[in-house]
Amino acid sequence: MAGTEEMMNVPFQITVAVMPFMPSTKQDAEAAHRKGHDVIVHLPMEPLKSHKSWMGPGAITCDLPDDEIRKRVHAAIDDVPHAIGINNHMGSKATVDERVMRIVLEVCRERGLFFLDSHTNYRSIVSKLAQSLGVPCIENHIFLDDVKSKLHVSNQIKLLQKHLKDHDKCVAIGHVGGGGKITAEMLRQLPAAMDGVQLTGVSKLLP
Repeated sequence: MAGTEEMMNVPFQITVAVMPFMPSTKQDAEAAHRKGHDVIVHLPMEPLKSHKSWMGPGAITCDLPDDEIRKRVHAAIDDVPHAIGINNHMGSKATVDERVMRIVLEVCRERGLFFLDSHTNYRSIVSKLAQSLGVPCIENHIFLDDVKSKLHVSNQIKLLQKHLKDHDKCVAIGHVGGGGKITAEMLRQLPAAMDGVQLTGVSKLLP
């Protein structure tokens, strides 16, 4: 996918979320691992508004029975080499569904994985539920490239810097695809702009 190579080559550790069951899944996961990045499963989960066909193969939808959800989460983990965690692709509906998320997080616990909540719904129950289940969990704070332009990514980086004035860590999510090369270009400039800040994968930020 466009921007993948550029993103993998940013000059600091990142967390690479790899979509399971895609033609490049294993290649991308292996490449990220070789470069020293965290690898996690980018698990397709049901959104509030979208066609199910947009989610990708093996998606977790809220109408699935418990056993099928469990089966799909295990299969997704098995399909992504070196995975140490999971985060949700889309998922604004699934991440407020306690039954669905309990199963997903129970599988995380069984497999020794953490969960990164992309926070596509501000009502997400993931963090609270993960804490009750003893699953390491961290939340996204900023989407860098929800608008694919240099100006927008630059403005989002300024929000990241502002967040760090009052907090000791900030999780930011960027994407490959249409705007991936723009995001990677802006990220390459971060070390110079973020003096005194350690840029690293989310596994180093877990509570």
